[in-house]
Amino acid sequence: MNLPSAPAQPLIGFGQVMHQRLRPARNAFTYPTYFLLLPMRSLHAAPGHSGALAHNRRGALSFHDRDHGEGGDNAVVWLDALLQREGIDDAVGELWLHTYPRVLGYTFKPVSFWHCHRADGTLRAIVAEVNNTFGERHCYLLDPPQGIADGQELSADKVFHVSPFCTLAGSYRFRFLHSGSQGNADIGSSGKTIARIDYYDGAPQAGPLLKTSISGTLEPLTAASVRKALWRYPAMTLGVMARIHWQAFRLWRKRVGFHRKPRLPNDSVTR
Repeated sequence: MNLPSAPAQPLIGFGQVMHQRLRPARNAFTYPTYFLLLPMRSLHAAPGHSGALAHNRRGALSFHDRDHGEGGDNAVVWLDALLQREGIDDAVGELWLHTYPRVLGYTFKPVSFWHCHRADGTLRAIVAEVNNTFGERHCYLLDPPQGIADGQELSADKVFHVSPFCTLAGSYRFRFLHSGSQGNADIGSSGKTIARIDYYDGAPQAGPLLKTSISGTLEPLTAASVRKALWRYPAMTLGVMARIHWQAFRLWRKRVGFHRKPRLPNDSVTR
C-alpha cells in the first residue's frame, strides 16, 4: 500500500442536491446540504489525523465505518476484498469516500461514492454504494480498464430497487467532476466537486427519466467547519429521509405510477 508521507486530511463540502423528474409528471427540487469527503486509507493508517471528525465514536457530527459495506469497524477491509473479488488488484492508493455523516447519531445515505485510486494517484474505479429506505444495500462497480478521467461518462444497468415510482428497467449514467482550488482535478484538494446520476428507463427516444446531482465546494474539515455545518443544518440527515417521503407524497398526488418492490438481485455488486 503506497500512501503519501503526510496523511491526507478529511474534507467537508457545502452545496446542494438537485433532483428532477421529467415524466410522466414533472417534479423537481433543490435543497442545500453538506457532505464528507474522507481519505479512508489515511484515516485508518493514522487515526490521530482525523482532526475534528469523530471517527467511529460518538459526536454531534461523526462518521462510522459500520454504516458501510458489511457493517464492520474497518470499511477499507471490506472494500479491498470487494475489489479483489472483482479482479481489481491495482487500486492500492487512497480511497476517497464521498458520503453523508451521522448528525446527532442519525444518518441515511441514499448513495455514497468510493473513489479508488492507484498508487500513482490515478483513478482506477468508483464504487457507488446505494441504500434504499427498506434497509437494503447494493453496489455498482464502475471500472473501465483504462481508468477514469475527470468528467468521463460511466454507465451501469439498474438492478436495485430504490423508488416505488420507478421500475428496474434501464440504466444509470454517472459523471464525476472536480475542479481543485489550484485548477487541477485532484479530488483530495479543496475546490468544487459534483456527482451526477441520470436514470434512463429505456423508453424509446424519451431521454432520461431522472436527473440528479450533488455538488459543493470543499474545505478542510475543522472544528470551525463542523460548527458551521451543525449551525446551518442542525438536522441535515434526518431531513434527507423526511424529504424523500415528502417527494414520494408529491408524486403520489400527481398520480405517477406505483410499482411493488421486486426481489433483491442475486449479487450484491453489479459491474
